[in-house]
Amino acid sequence: MSPTLKRLVVVLVATTLAIAGCSSSSSNDGSSGEGGGTFEGDTVTLGLVAEPASLDFTSTDGAAIPQLLLDNVYETLVTVDENGEFQPGLATSWTISDDRLTYTFTLTDEATFTNGQPFTADDAKFSIERVKTAWTTKLKSQMDVVESVTVNSPTELVVKLSQPSNSWLFNMTTRIGAMFSQTGVDDLANTPVGTGPYTFDSWQRGDQITLERNDDYWGDAPHFKTVVWKYFKDATSMNNAMLGGNIDVVTTVQAPEALDQFTDGPKADGFQVIEGTTNGEVVLSFNQTQGPLADVKVRQAIRYGIDHQKLLENCWAGKGELIGSLVPPTDPWYEDRTGDFPYDEAKAKQLLAEAGQPNPTLRLRIPSLPYAQSCGPEVQSQLSKIGIDVQIDTLEFPAAWIKTVMTDKDFDMSIVAHVEPRDMPALFANPAYYTSYDSAQVQQLITEADSGTEEEQVSKMKEAAKVISQDAAADFLFLIPNLIVAKNGIDGLPKNLIGESLRVYELTA
Repeated sequence: MSPTLKRLVVVLVATTLAIAGCSSSSSNDGSSGEGGGTFEGDTVTLGLVAEPASLDFTSTDGAAIPQLLLDNVYETLVTVDENGEFQPGLATSWTISDDRLTYTFTLTDEATFTNGQPFTADDAKFSIERVKTAWTTKLKSQMDVVESVTVNSPTELVVKLSQPSNSWLFNMTTRIGAMFSQTGVDDLANTPVGTGPYTFDSWQRGDQITLERNDDYWGDAPHFKTVVWKYFKDATSMNNAMLGGNIDVVTTVQAPEALDQFTDGPKADGFQVIEGTTNGEVVLSFNQTQGPLADVKVRQAIRYGIDHQKLLENCWAGKGELIGSLVPPTDPWYEDRTGDFPYDEAKAKQLLAEAGQPNPTLRLRIPSLPYAQSCGPEVQSQLSKIGIDVQIDTLEFPAAWIKTVMTDKDFDMSIVAHVEPRDMPALFANPAYYTSYDSAQVQQLITEADSGTEEEQVSKMKEAAKVISQDAAADFLFLIPNLIVAKNGIDGLPKNLIGESLRVYELTA
């Protein structure tokens, strides 16, 4: 069985939860007309609300880029299945030394980059080392544990770590594990070069990105010849396009209150609806470097002052799950922490008074994404009842929000869905990150979790999540659901979106 056949569907919603849909609006692709129906044709169009700022995830943050390119254009040495189990990628097999420091990978000798160059262990060495030397995003720190990379032959690579790491191999299944051509990195922002089942074709900025099937792909050919990723300004426009027959799938519905028009409405025949989970935690983040939120009592007051069940019902039609932390149920160290801060208006007011700030004013700067636009006013309304004046600013996403909030840290609070898998260390073990949480205890727990046994990893990560929650390092509004609407006849759609890419090569019709 080829490595591709071994891969199971593991997909991530971008973003900040980008929205994917499939369109077959051209008259020659065999699609049906208005409304639902059975899909036909070899072109599928994905509709999203968050367009990438560039195509270079080595220098630009945002989940929309790996959602588009990872596993479709770029491949990794290893991947994970829907159960979180490692599976072969460009590496057909690997071994780990008894001391957990040395990883020896056997690589395929069949893969070729889209610039015509063969993929070899030299490219793998180049890609791993380049994370440390050329990447500029904060995720690059996940490669710090690598001490050396050695090429034994064109198909054998040896990676030595400076200390045991439970997370390194898993991280290699994400964007930092993407394999690049040594001669194909000159213009990553506009011209990605990978070994994957699709090639980058074109980008009409503000409208759509097109991928074409890689006819020289070393693995199994994907079903669809052309995949168009079309970007909508809002969820309503995308739903209307779906109802009008111009798109074939809406992946991760961003207007869940309107879902019934695909199940009970006059045009409901011909649609399938899939509901599952994601690892996209919608976080109310706090800037703790200065101002009212530097006081833990103010942060705790906010957590007590939000009725999370009411918020979920009002801003996301009751869809999703309350979890109380940054750990989704699909992670092995999940614990339900919703009981840490039960809704208590009196307790919230008491904490504000004890902090000497009974009526603080806070700037809530949110991205122009549906869930944030919907939940922002609900947070504002609920916190007004405990005496907090919340002033909302909307920032265009991704560019303005990333610069203002993540880079400049010019905010008090924000709302964003963190969709990268197992991202608690990135958010809360790095004080330089925009969340600005600085706890030596949490940093130590996460370090010990990474270098310890698997059992120690689980227990230490649970303990870290508990401390983060009790310190009110952020408020965790809800876990966003995976809601898919598709025309009948499209298969391979994932129930759960728990990876970092939208693997369109899994789709069939």
